[in-house]
Amino acid sequence: MIGFTGCTIDRSDHLRLQPERVAELAAGAEARLLRLAGLDPELDGEGRLVWEPLPALPAIDQLIFLGLQEGRPLFAPLVRLDGPAKPRWSVFGMLALMAPDDTALWGTARSLNEWHARHGFCANCGSAAAPFRAGWGRKCVSCAAEHFPRVDPVVIMLAEHRGRVLLGRQPQYPPGRYSALAGFVEPGESIEEAVAREFREEAGIEVAQVRYVASQPWPFPGQLMIACLTEAADDRLTIDRTELEDAMWVDRSGVAAALAKDPAAPFLAPPDFAIAHTLLSRWLGGA
Repeated sequence: MIGFTGCTIDRSDHLRLQPERVAELAAGAEARLLRLAGLDPELDGEGRLVWEPLPALPAIDQLIFLGLQEGRPLFAPLVRLDGPAKPRWSVFGMLALMAPDDTALWGTARSLNEWHARHGFCANCGSAAAPFRAGWGRKCVSCAAEHFPRVDPVVIMLAEHRGRVLLGRQPQYPPGRYSALAGFVEPGESIEEAVAREFREEAGIEVAQVRYVASQPWPFPGQLMIACLTEAADDRLTIDRTELEDAMWVDRSGVAAALAKDPAAPFLAPPDFAIAHTLLSRWLGGA
């Protein structure tokens, strides 16, 4: 299972424009609210998300309606942050312990909260924008322009050359960690073109035959990671040191050792819930 996927709730989009119905659901005895510590999840003794009953008269403009789970309405709080969100890696240890459907639900709540925190004002006229659509949008109180959560496409990819794959390291990674290269898809650019451009810019290599592998929502703050494999024309690297601290080619035995968490592996693998981990596993399996 790819991290942050596998959520089985009914998102019930048709209810988001029915505030009276959402308020009725929130006031019901079956409604549950996701407990958060800031933006981070709170877990019970079994490593599961904590859900609690809503107050009798909930303030629905401060709630995000996540959807229905076996008929039970689930909500997340609309968090007001006093300062910047904690760095994403502060929660990585908890994510490694969580069930896939829980990470998907929490990831949805985190992405939406991060978006709301950045979009308090209308991009059209600059006036305040208030939450609407059950937390899935904001509406300008002045010009009535409607704004919706954005998802930014990011390509994340491995280039292969003669049985080895190219991995890169960014300065903020933990010691020894290497991962797949990645970059945002730019306006007017296809996925294939973005993959080729990122390899050219960051590593100085030319690639061809881009193959889609899988995708992943990444809630830090709201990307769609698009995983691809491709082939490099040669292995000579020209590393852009403003983007990467280092890059190296790793063979199958090295990748296998890293995924197995072998202390003698040539690098520390990405965490299991990251799609870079999935990408390395798929490549090792012959994808």
